[in-house]
Amino acid sequence: MNASRALVLATLALTFVVVVAGAYVRLSDAGLGCPDWPLCYGQPLPDGIADRDALARAWKEMGHRYLAGTLGVLILVMAILSWKTRHAPWLTTALLALVVFQATLGMWTVTMLLKPAIVTAHLLGGMAILGVLCWLALSHFRIEREASALRLPAALALGVLAVQIALGGWVSANYAGLACPDLPLCRGALVPPMDDTLAAIHWTHRMFALAVVAVLSWASVKTFRHFRSLALLIAALLLLQFSLGVANVWLQMPLWLAAAHNAGAALLLASLVVLNFFAFRKLRP
Repeated sequence: MNASRALVLATLALTFVVVVAGAYVRLSDAGLGCPDWPLCYGQPLPDGIADRDALARAWKEMGHRYLAGTLGVLILVMAILSWKTRHAPWLTTALLALVVFQATLGMWTVTMLLKPAIVTAHLLGGMAILGVLCWLALSHFRIEREASALRLPAALALGVLAVQIALGGWVSANYAGLACPDLPLCRGALVPPMDDTLAAIHWTHRMFALAVVAVLSWASVKTFRHFRSLALLIAALLLLQFSLGVANVWLQMPLWLAAAHNAGAALLLASLVVLNFFAFRKLRP
């Protein structure tokens, strides 16, 4: 394995960790564990905080920041190497720009006091970085297969999932995860009162999940004709993610299960990026 490929794979793995850790920080109410940025109470490490709960939240937040900072450094090194080797230099440069914007969103998340739109955008930025890195990792392998017939289901599945991730981020950012505590109804109704903002947010995410199941199931069936293992993986991850969503409502969103739901979304996204890679790549003659 050459150095560039190893670097991309390591960065991809770290990105997944950062995405899940970010979800854990958000779900454990530690997003403002450090009220300033980039330092924490004016220091590089939390110190001098008498309250144990506040200290724990500060360490969670700073731990996530240092992981994200390490990720940024790795992507900078990757961009430099890509220009030297001429392997996807423009894509890695765009990725680096995305990381800079993501860091800005991280700062705004703190300075704007967890404004829902910023928190959701920060989640989407992390997922976008994960997706681009997944594509870059695949480009480092010599894969002599393509399936242009899968372009429509692949693109549609990825687009629908992106919308659902945004809706999930909006639910989390607005603390609406338990706005509908019952299943399959929402507060005892098929359609809850739309003047209840939190219930409407949760219900929209829940209803769109049905569209995601339909589209991704269709894409999985189409994929089975070309890539059986990938089709089965997408189907398995879809079932897992749907089950995690249901379990979060039934069990009243324990922290570990809510974080697992975010991890499932990231894995499902990665599997669809793989599908799109095969669908849209062009083999050299």
